[in-house]
Amino acid sequence: MNTKTALLYLVLFSFIGCQSGQTKTAPQATTKKENTPIPKSEQFNQYWYSGKAELSSYTLKQARYGEIRDGEVVLVFVTEPFSVSKQVKLDNPQKAGTDNVSVMKLNHVRKFNTGIYDYSIVTSTFTPIDTQNHPFTLKASTSIQEWCGHTFTQLNLADDKYNFKQFSYFEADGDEEKTINATFLEEALFTKIRIAKGQLPEGEINLIPSTIYSRFNYKKMDVEKAEISKTTSEKTLTYKIKYLNINRTLTIDVEKEFPYKILGFTEFDGTGLTTTAKLKASSNEPYWQQKKLSDQDKRKALKLKYE
Repeated sequence: MNTKTALLYLVLFSFIGCQSGQTKTAPQATTKKENTPIPKSEQFNQYWYSGKAELSSYTLKQARYGEIRDGEVVLVFVTEPFSVSKQVKLDNPQKAGTDNVSVMKLNHVRKFNTGIYDYSIVTSTFTPIDTQNHPFTLKASTSIQEWCGHTFTQLNLADDKYNFKQFSYFEADGDEEKTINATFLEEALFTKIRIAKGQLPEGEINLIPSTIYSRFNYKKMDVEKAEISKTTSEKTLTYKIKYLNINRTLTIDVEKEFPYKILGFTEFDGTGLTTTAKLKASSNEPYWQQKKLSDQDKRKALKLKYE
């Protein structure tokens, strides 16, 4: 990515906006010179630094192997203190100084069956709240488990590159390490939306496609051109992300008002079938504390089907 393009994207995104390590007070954005407050509203801070995570469940219709499979998605959004250098959640954020950056973490959990056997997929994305000083997501990882075996993919930001690692049981894929030019991640569109008042930049953009798409379609991960457009209804913002050189289109339905929840999404990969996810239920809970048998009733409130 050239300097002019990087600056353009930075401006676009900066103006729009396990025990959990979540903090209950809004942190300070850090720069090399001084600490300055993150320019977020009181409403944002009260919601995202309440000591709870936002949990949302979705009915999933997953396209796989030429058929639509019933399944379920859970999106877990939570803020956490994160180490820029180590790229892990900090145990002692108060001692980390400028290495401590507050991130919006999304754990995207997807489960569905294919005939006799099942799939379980988890993608974790760590996007800084302070998009002005940290325009790109710091880390994203995806693990896919199914009865044939499992794969693991991870991207870590290092200056203007992502360090990419992939581990697979397939001979054609094997283990791979490479660098990819730093730009925006499809996985991070959900977190960017939550941080930037429901907004994404419209027009042509460089984007690294979903790791799930890459694995399911045996595509090498790299930067692709995509075009983002938006339509608006009374209560919903709908974003369409269409890749220009690969056969993939993603749509995301977003609440028009705060807290800009993800209402659903669709994925079309040129197979003639479309994956859809529609919101069932949502709640805010400190789920990491809810480990007793008696806490299982909270699963009913989320309308969770898959154990």
